[in-house]
Amino acid sequence: MSTNFSEYIKAFEKTLKDAFHERDDINQFSSQRGLPPLVMREVMSGNPLSVAIPESYGGRGIKVKECLGVLASAAYESLPLSLTFGINIGLFLEPVAKYANEIVKKDIFQRFLNKQNMGGLMITEPEYGSGALNMQTAYTEENDKFHIKGTKHWQGLTGLADYWLITSRQQKQDGQLGRDIDFFICDVTQENQKVVVEEYYDNLGLYMIPYGKNKLDLQIPKQYKLQPETTGIKMMLDILHRSRMQFPGMGLGFIKRMMDEALDQCKNRIVAGKSLISYDQVQFQISKIQSAFTICSAFCSRSSTKSSIDNDLSSDGIEANSVKTIVTDLMQEAAQTLVQLSGAKGYRLSHIGGRGIVDSRPFQIFEGANEMLYTQISEMVLKLMKKKKELNLFQFLKNFDITSKASEYFKKQTNFSLNTDLPQRRLVDLGKAISKVVTAGFVIDLGEKGFRKDLIENCLASLQQDISNVIYSYNNYSKISSVDEYEDGSSWLEFS
Repeated sequence: MSTNFSEYIKAFEKTLKDAFHERDDINQFSSQRGLPPLVMREVMSGNPLSVAIPESYGGRGIKVKECLGVLASAAYESLPLSLTFGINIGLFLEPVAKYANEIVKKDIFQRFLNKQNMGGLMITEPEYGSGALNMQTAYTEENDKFHIKGTKHWQGLTGLADYWLITSRQQKQDGQLGRDIDFFICDVTQENQKVVVEEYYDNLGLYMIPYGKNKLDLQIPKQYKLQPETTGIKMMLDILHRSRMQFPGMGLGFIKRMMDEALDQCKNRIVAGKSLISYDQVQFQISKIQSAFTICSAFCSRSSTKSSIDNDLSSDGIEANSVKTIVTDLMQEAAQTLVQLSGAKGYRLSHIGGRGIVDSRPFQIFEGANEMLYTQISEMVLKLMKKKKELNLFQFLKNFDITSKASEYFKKQTNFSLNTDLPQRRLVDLGKAISKVVTAGFVIDLGEKGFRKDLIENCLASLQQDISNVIYSYNNYSKISSVDEYEDGSSWLEFS
């Protein structure tokens, strides 16, 4: 596929506008489950997933810049559509391109290109979400096949995907499960590879994407097992970190839409004789969305080179977690701000901001709840600090690769020594602060490449304020804990 990418993405954006605003009305069908078949057919007509297929198989070559561009354009019109593409790209096509046996790739990629097939990833189970390494889905070897049994749930594209990457642990002869995780490609069109949907969930948002509970009893040919470079767990980390580093594609398009809608609303809405945009608090709120847009732009620029399948990202947890948490928190904040600025009309599913709140909320939960990822960032940093025998946060950030450039901006806030034995609430705050310093470094990089100067300056000033606030929270934490059996003596009626 040799079409220039700028022409390709322009044609794709026109297709989206035609499908969502001419052929049908996205503000109306977004309140229904699923996507109208004719709309989906038109959206897929330009083969948007070809960006994640190698050129040798007829695709555009898995250039991360192009993958992020498609995700951003889709998210501007529909966050659920962008997530559908994100699942296919980051959690199926890229892992297959990197780790699958060469003899199975051709048929898979051809079906994506010619038959608009889709693929997803199955990791989480009813009892094992964040604790996925303890998953109970098990496999045994039987002649030339792997027999996989188990239950998975909350997979995006449940009942819709043609292919699944399924994670499983090997069952030993004594019945115990091995510690490593293996990945298998399941083709649901084949005999003995049918995924049984036991239940469809009533997901609060993302109506376009089906979620549910899946029963597995599969016979997978041996050549459909992914081939890790070392261990399966390292392969899983590489896959998940790459996926997290590509969240900015979805975030950028979504936040740009929130920003454009907010600007349009505030310029045209008259309150007490003057436009909403002229109010100081509104200026502040708009500037925060613009900072979020700048941050996502910086992350996209960084990820376009860093997150290629040629790179091993298994050890890049600090960066991957920082990108995922910051982007998804900003998505939710941008949607909340737009609804606030839109007044009553924003509180509707037919309003892009209203559904943006419920559609962006799960991004803070799936692929690792943000509080958990902030905690992991702190734990990884503390481990490195102990190793380097450096307890001063600023000194560490100054000499750490992805924070060194921005460290001087935040010397005042970060020039203190850390206690290495911290309660989780302080680890969360510390993780937030570190992730914002990481973010600032990438924003500075983007500015050096020529990105609009006023947006860069405003963004860095906003990040300084954010870090000051979170460091204040870190330093002034309380030890309040929940009260068990609180009912006795807690009814105001008894005292009134």
